[in-house]
Amino acid sequence: MIDETTLTAAGMSGIRQAWLERLEDLAEDSGYFEPLGPRHWAYFADEGPTLLVSFQTIQSLESRDPGVMPEPQRVAEAQGWSQLCLLSDGETWFRDRRVWGYFDRLIDEGFFEDFDRVVFHGAGMGGYAACAFSVAAPGASVLAIRPVATLAPVVAGWDRRHMAARRLDFSSRFGFAPDMVEGAGPVALIHDPAVPEDAMHSALFRRRHVVPLACRYLGAQPEQALADMGVLEPLLLAAAERRLTGALWSGLWRRRRDHLPWVRNLGARLAAGASRQREVAFLELATRRFPQAPRFRKRLEMLTAPPA
Repeated sequence: MIDETTLTAAGMSGIRQAWLERLEDLAEDSGYFEPLGPRHWAYFADEGPTLLVSFQTIQSLESRDPGVMPEPQRVAEAQGWSQLCLLSDGETWFRDRRVWGYFDRLIDEGFFEDFDRVVFHGAGMGGYAACAFSVAAPGASVLAIRPVATLAPVVAGWDRRHMAARRLDFSSRFGFAPDMVEGAGPVALIHDPAVPEDAMHSALFRRRHVVPLACRYLGAQPEQALADMGVLEPLLLAAAERRLTGALWSGLWRRRRDHLPWVRNLGARLAAGASRQREVAFLELATRRFPQAPRFRKRLEMLTAPPA
């Protein structure tokens, strides 16, 4: 990843321009890349009968090494899927009439009917958008990571993480995400129930076809960890094939045991409130599995040292 502290404003501007030009080049032969007003872009590449619709920020691209696509786009490219990626400049939450008009145009043109399978995907703000705009393609699958239901203060006044976004209009077109997934196919929502706001937003999605999937102790931004664990790719494949179930998730979620950041998070939780016996048992296992992580060994030695 790029160390942003070393980049000048001019350098960041150059990276942005390089990314915009790269996306335009990628779409030249089989799709298009077009602005939707001053703060949004649409990138479309027509490559196959499965379509991945995803939502990103331009800042998420700028923070990456030039040319290294985010994991969802990499998976789509490897699978020969078509891609429709909506980009935003900052936390717009895609609450822009030009974005709404773009999806209205796609609906009027029967765009989504040209594909055998459609998957909407995003995380955080993108998770909100994936759910909200899935109404444009009835029957589409949705894979949303820590999705927000709405930021309208009258409904979600308890979520104070995005105060500036409260001024946006969440009450009109494509507004309340839980209502927008009513006509979708299977909807999978991944969140860490230990993050109260994410748990409360997910609880607002009450449809029977919504499957909540818990990634406890993965933190407030689990999407990168899921990619690092090799879990995001099989999740996207399962969503496309409409076989993403709780049982499949349980099998994939076992990979957390070999993911050092998750094990560290669990260790911190146990150190803060678990019994000494339980923490010692955890540390004994962690030191065997991660001999390269000395903090587990040091903590174990401290807890098991004989009294002075």
